[in-house]
Parts: sequence; C-alpha cells; structure tokens
Amino acid sequence: MDFFSGQESLTEIQWALRAVVGFIFLIVIAKIMGQRSISQLRFLDFVVALLIGNIIAHPLSDAGLELKGSMITMSVVVALYLSGVLLSLKWSPIRKIFNPPPIPLIEYGKIKYKNLKKARISIDVLLSELRKEKTEDVEKVALALWEHGGSISIFLYPQYQPLTHSNLTPPLKPFHYPHTIVKERKIDYEILQKTDKDEEWLVQELTTTHNVKLNDVLLATIDENKNLKVFLYN
Repeated sequence: MDFFSGQESLTEIQWALRAVVGFIFLIVIAKIMGQRSISQLRFLDFVVALLIGNIIAHPLSDAGLELKGSMITMSVVVALYLSGVLLSLKWSPIRKIFNPPPIPLIEYGKIKYKNLKKARISIDVLLSELRKEKTEDVEKVALALWEHGGSISIFLYPQYQPLTHSNLTPPLKPFHYPHTIVKERKIDYEILQKTDKDEEWLVQELTTTHNVKLNDVLLATIDENKNLKVFLYN
C-alpha cells in the first residue's frame, strides 16, 4: 500500500495502482452524487466538478502527494455537495443560490436587453439559439428563458408552432412495435402465447398466406392485428 502515501518516486506498478484506485474511487463518487450531476452541470455541480477534478489530478501525477489525503478531501466535498442539494430542496433561499430562477430574454416578441446583460450573453448567442430551433423571427417568440443550466427555452406563439399529431384530422394511429415471433427457423413461444395463438395457427398462416415453410423463415414479426410479416433466407 506504499502507493497511497507521498514518496520521492513511484514504480510503474505503483503509478498504475494509483490510477486504478483513483478511477474506481471516482466511479463510486459519481454514483453517490447521482444522475443529476452527470446529466447537466448546474452551478453547484460545476463547482464540485472543478474541485474534484483538481483534487484527484495532483496525486495521480505527483509522487510526493498522498492519494489517501485526496480521497478524504473528495469524500468531504461530496458530503458537502449532498448536504447542499438536500438543503436546497427544503429552503428556498438556498435553492435560489444553487438553482436561480430562469431569466426572461424575450417576452411577447420583444428582446429584454437588460436581461441579456444579466445573463451575460450577447445578441448573437440569442439569435444562434433561435436558429437552432428553426426560428428566424424574434416576433414569433412568445417567451424565451435563459435557464441556469446554460440552455435557452423557447416558446413560440401557437400559430407559429409546428404541426403535431394532435393537429391532424383524422388523428394518426398509435405506434405499435411488432414482435419477433420466428427468428432463424425458431418459434418464440413466449410471444406466440401472448398473441393468444398456437403453433398450429402459425404454421398454417405461413403455409396458406405466405406459401412458405417454417424452415424457410429467417425472420417473422407479428403486429397488434395478428398480421405476419415474413423475411426468407433466399
């Protein structure tokens, strides 16, 4: 365990052991911190990520520094992080520090210039985000919010919103995923049972409707209406 303590020099194996332990410890830390810190970096997540990166990087590159001390420091930082997350869930003043409310950048088709400066973004960045949403005209935007995670939420006026299935008449049929009932000549009896059919029905359907035998079938799928789609080897 000499690789844990600071030394004048480390052997190749000791360096490798430090890297392995540091890597595993980081995975454990990330698991403890949860999915929130991985999916998007918020203010508190960003601060902790910077701290952890600096704490673990030095002992992995400097033989004179203890790995044990860095691991203890990281554990304390993570404990403080989790405490901050829990406190922000209970007390709104702390929540406003770690998760500040969104800043309106556009309201009713008009740019709020003072809020652009408050969010520290330029008009070019705002227009770039609008282009990403296929919006070329600011006046089409009912509301645009600068989220504390660094993204911009854009809401168009109803008349400029893209068509969805709910706007169509008649509405589109719901999507149903076809199930694989035969794969490489083998029947999936579990799927067959769920369709309330038996092997005799399947064989007869292949023979009468598709004019094929089971040994010729590479893949066969069945939909919600009990329709078979068959793919042959040749």
